[in-house]
Amino acid sequence: MTSSLSPRLLACCGFVAPGDRVADVGCDHGYLGIHLLTNSIASFVYAGDVNEAPLQSAVRNSQKYNVQNKISFFLSDGVGNFPRDFDTMVCAGMGADTMVSILDAAPWLKDPHYRLILQCQSKIHYLRKYLSEQGWRITEETVLRDGRFLYTVMEVVYQPGYTLTPGQWYFPPALLENPAKELPEYYRQTVFRLTRAITGQKENANPVMVQALQELATNPDLQFLKE
Repeated sequence: MTSSLSPRLLACCGFVAPGDRVADVGCDHGYLGIHLLTNSIASFVYAGDVNEAPLQSAVRNSQKYNVQNKISFFLSDGVGNFPRDFDTMVCAGMGADTMVSILDAAPWLKDPHYRLILQCQSKIHYLRKYLSEQGWRITEETVLRDGRFLYTVMEVVYQPGYTLTPGQWYFPPALLENPAKELPEYYRQTVFRLTRAITGQKENANPVMVQALQELATNPDLQFLKE
C-alpha cells in the first residue's frame, strides 16, 4: 500500500530492518504500520496514538488490509503504554519538543537493543543537540523532499561518547555518509536560516549560533556542497 504513504513515511519505512518488531508512536491512521506488514518488512507492529479517533481509524484500516492479527493498538501518550519487546521505534511528523518529551518519559529506551527512527518537523537542531547530550548517536540520516519542503529522517541508537558540536546540531556528519541529491539545497537552507537568525539578533547574536555558522562555513568536508 505504498500509494497511501507520504515520501516522509516511506523514508521511515526504509530504515526498518526486515523482521523487526516496530513501535509506531503517533500512528495516526495506521498506514505506516500497515505498509510495513503488507510488504513483509516488519514481523509485528505496536501502533499507538494519544487520540482515540485516529486510533479507531487505524484499527479499521488494519482490518481492511487484513493485517489485524499482526498489529496491536494502544491509546498512549508517547511510548508509555507500549509493551517493551519491540526492536525499532518510529516517531514521525512531530516537532522536536514533543520528541524530547517522549524520550524523557521513557528512560528505558536508553538501551542498545532499541533503534529509533525519527522524522522531526521543527527545531531539528534542538533534537540533535538533545540526542547528543543524552548519549544517543545518529548512525544514519538522510534528506528528502516531500512537497515543497525538505525533511530529514534519522536512525538513532544509544551509544554514549559520540557528541556533536554546535555546527553538527545543524548539519550532522551522518548526512554525509549517504549524500542525497537534496543535500546541497539542505545545506544552503541551513546556512541561510542561521544567517537570517543571527542578523535579526543584531548586537545580541547568540554566540552558539555564530559558532555553528562559522563551523558550517569553514568545515572542509562541506565545501563540495557550495559548488
